[in-house]
Amino acid sequence: MMNCEQATQLLSVGMERKLKLKEQAELKMHLLICSGCRQFAQQVQQLRTIIRATKDSSDKPEEKK
Repeated sequence: MMNCEQATQLLSVGMERKLKLKEQAELKMHLLICSGCRQFAQQVQQLRTIIRATKDSSDKPEEKK
C-alpha cells in the first residue's frame, strides 16, 4: 500500500510527466482513503491551472496603446 509521502511525490511528478498505469492505480487507491492527500491533489491541480493561465497570457503579444 502506498504511503502519503509516496502519494504526494507522485502527485508532484505527475506535473512533469504522465504517470504510468500502475502509478495511477496505486495513487487512486490511496486518494480514496486519505483526505489529506486528496486535499494536496486539489492544490496541485489549482497550481497547474494557475501556471497554464499565466503561461497562456505571457505567450500572447502585448497590445500597443
